[in-house]
Amino acid sequence: MTSADVATSAGAARAADRSRFYLDGQWTEPLGGGVIPVENPYTERIIATVPAGSVRDVDRAVAAARAAATPWAATPPAVRAEHLARLADAVAARAEDLAATIGRELGAPQRVAAAVHVGMPLTVLRGIAETAARPPAEETVGNSLVVREPVGVVAAITPWNYPLHQVVAKVAPALAAGCPVVLKPSEVTPLTAYLFFDAVHEAGLPPGVLNLVVGTGPVVGEALAGHRDVDMVSFTGSTAVGARISHLAADRIARVALELGGKSANLVLADADLPAAVRAGVGKAFLNSGQTCTAWSRMLVDRSRYAEAVELAEQSARRFTLGDPVAPQTRLGPLVSAAQRDRVLGHVDRAVADGARLVIGGSDAEVPAQGHFVAPTVFADVDPDGALAQEEVFGPVLAIIPVADDAEAVAVANNSRYGLAGAVWSADAERALAVARSLRTGAVDVNGGAFNPAAPFGGYRQSGLGRELGAHGIAEFTEVKAIQR
Repeated sequence: MTSADVATSAGAARAADRSRFYLDGQWTEPLGGGVIPVENPYTERIIATVPAGSVRDVDRAVAAARAAATPWAATPPAVRAEHLARLADAVAARAEDLAATIGRELGAPQRVAAAVHVGMPLTVLRGIAETAARPPAEETVGNSLVVREPVGVVAAITPWNYPLHQVVAKVAPALAAGCPVVLKPSEVTPLTAYLFFDAVHEAGLPPGVLNLVVGTGPVVGEALAGHRDVDMVSFTGSTAVGARISHLAADRIARVALELGGKSANLVLADADLPAAVRAGVGKAFLNSGQTCTAWSRMLVDRSRYAEAVELAEQSARRFTLGDPVAPQTRLGPLVSAAQRDRVLGHVDRAVADGARLVIGGSDAEVPAQGHFVAPTVFADVDPDGALAQEEVFGPVLAIIPVADDAEAVAVANNSRYGLAGAVWSADAERALAVARSLRTGAVDVNGGAFNPAAPFGGYRQSGLGRELGAHGIAEFTEVKAIQR
């Protein structure tokens, strides 16, 4: 057994022992008899099993949420905010356990697990609690009073790549808006959700307000998306699955919020601080082993700085040490599964066949013998219309593309069916802002602007529908009513 398999706290043991779902305020035996194995992607060993939910389990969870809907909606916003604040405290008390668990089931290096996978959702959760305590004032339009009301029962379906943050980004604003939730976390990384629900139980949320059913997408996910008593589905994942969920919800005219794929561009203009722009760009491309929907997976560089940028990108990529996620020197962990690794390597091999210039990494690069690793990989001279520049790779692979000027940089950046995030670097703040306004994407960082957990997050085009985080995220789970007087 390696150090990655050692439970450093009681939290890992609690997660591994889970055999029940959380329904109507208590741990409840599942109705189905199946189990789902959970693998450590570094050791390649099964570290736990969780129950495989059934349609009947979904029915029970939705019924509990439906029964809680009216009283939770009637709960004053300040009281709902107090519940969320207690939940944040309970999650914070499990921060070390959560980081260790995320390292074990996702393969995230511990510094990343602690700072990003746990630190960021805790900030989001506390921010939502504060925002919920001061709801927006009702609006008067002529003789109409315009009010917002909870949309109703929410099905939250979350992915494996950020197993705590994506849960918090949906559950917290839905609860703040007055909506009970049924959560289906990814069956690939479910242990984090169990630890989160330990916190939910300790925080004493009212029965039925928050429910947990683990299972596969074709069974539990589809049952939730098509359930007649679910008023809204909030999903994060692939564009293909998001389209399927949209169809299921559309059959009963249910609301959907979708946070889907991305192919974000990092625009490095001619007057940019090149070392800073490239260093940050490589970091954002490789964060979480590239398994990030907002990854800056395309770097567009002015031709006058292009050769230097490629050299700097290679130097930065060399600093991403692969290895055991618990080792302090590890900067790049394994991918979540063998299937995900093979998928990423397929993109790499296709890029080579398409004529892109491999700068570093690739399928033949040396990686640890144990674990689902892909070496940090950088391609130059990438065709902006080619597969590597158009398809979401979801691995540590960066495509560098030369551009002639700002106008071509914007055109290439917008040449995508996605539109989730991006970046612009320039010594001229107004120039950078003008380019940022021209990008068809839901978020843009200018000169390394910090992530703002209170700002709306979401995408254009096939990157999704709706917004998460902050006041906009709470509003997403409400209906608007006009009362004429």
